[in-house]
Amino acid sequence: MYLARLDHPADFDGWREAARTALALHVPPEEMAFAVGEEPVPLFAEPLPERPADAPPFNVPKAFPDVARKLICHADPERFLFAYRLLWRLQEEKKLLEIVSDPDTRRAVEMQKAVYRDSHKMKAFVRFREIEDEKGERQYIAWFEPFHHVVEFTAPFFMRRFPGMIWSILTPKRSVHWDGVDLVFAPGADVSQKPADDDMEALWLTYYASIFNPARLKVKAMQAEMPKKYWHNLPEATLIEPLIRGAEAAQRRMIETQPTLPSFRHEKQAERNDMARAASTVPAFNGFNKPPEDIEEAREQARHCKACPLWEPATQTVFGKGPADAPVIFVGEQPGDQEDLAGEPFIGPAGKVFDEALAAAGIDRSQAYVTNAVKHFKFEPRGKRRIHAKPNMGEVKVCRWWLEQERELIKPKLIVALGATAAASVLGKTVTIRDTRSKLIDLPGVDTKLLVTVHPAYILRLPDPDAQARERAAFHADMDRAKAYVPAIALG
Repeated sequence: MYLARLDHPADFDGWREAARTALALHVPPEEMAFAVGEEPVPLFAEPLPERPADAPPFNVPKAFPDVARKLICHADPERFLFAYRLLWRLQEEKKLLEIVSDPDTRRAVEMQKAVYRDSHKMKAFVRFREIEDEKGERQYIAWFEPFHHVVEFTAPFFMRRFPGMIWSILTPKRSVHWDGVDLVFAPGADVSQKPADDDMEALWLTYYASIFNPARLKVKAMQAEMPKKYWHNLPEATLIEPLIRGAEAAQRRMIETQPTLPSFRHEKQAERNDMARAASTVPAFNGFNKPPEDIEEAREQARHCKACPLWEPATQTVFGKGPADAPVIFVGEQPGDQEDLAGEPFIGPAGKVFDEALAAAGIDRSQAYVTNAVKHFKFEPRGKRRIHAKPNMGEVKVCRWWLEQERELIKPKLIVALGATAAASVLGKTVTIRDTRSKLIDLPGVDTKLLVTVHPAYILRLPDPDAQARERAAFHADMDRAKAYVPAIALG
């Protein structure tokens, strides 16, 4: 039997070198033994000879080195020999790691999961305490008790997370120190070296108690994520059981003292009333001294419109674009994120669907006027993204004045309303797509007809590819109807 001695409990590099040598010497797993440091070894075990210079190379699956690294981090006393047995078998069974029914493969998977869980707990439950060294400089020390040999495996996370701190993590199995340049590993520490509480401890406990929400307490879920075996090393653990015991009483106090809030329906009605009042007080020319004489003057006036609150968070007014004598006006709902930034209508994802339909119908977009019922982008911030929010009817009514100016100045033969909001803005009343779609509707007082269809964004939101294909075909058919009614917009 041959023996390979390793430097420390997670000595992957030492194991790999020994495993390569044993494999080159054709030593079967039952003839191999591994020991860490001065651990006792089997009787009659001989030191592993050096690898032959002419030893042929061997191959392993690409995934095996990462698998072996995690196996070496496990606390199983037989982990080194088990990893070597896998390597030995892989020389003949190339697909071994893919055979989930194999006992060794199942064992390897479970060992990897255990190491990953322990590493995750280390990332979550390490608590640094601030100390001063002999020179009066600040350092941070943490004590943690892992179940497996995960210090080498997890230390790079803390190096990336706290690159500007000088810190040490002490565990019974292994310790690591970061000096701002290098990670230095050392033998395990004794619990007597555990750092004492620092000045920030009381502040942290006060903060932890203040954010505790008894209404959302789920004890079993909390203990599944933060098992009790870790509590004795967490400063906040002293608060957990008292907070749990007082959770029911705290929840009752929250219910008794919470303010009475209006219902969602009441809030929406109040919003509609406010917008209706705002619409009723808009001057005859929407705050301007006189109505615009042409579409360019209308565009310039709209740049300064503050008739509703949507102007303030938006980047700019997105007015209509197209010839001043266009025979067709396409009306959408409102500009989106990309339109708001560029200042042009229908250039985002919905605009691509729109252009595709125009091209399929043989319509020249440059011969049409494209605009929106609402000229400012209404959105809700979600992190760094701005998510489309549907304009309410009060906002549509206030902005309808601009659409009426566009209609009056351009005098189109046909208006195509893309979606229910656009149709409501043109007609001055709420209508449904189901009742009005694909029909040529006479508009009162003018020689202009209205064609109602869906908004291109509706097609993009459909999750079912078959439904999306059907709606695209129907949308293309509506564009065919528009071109048939106004042949002047056909591609030359």
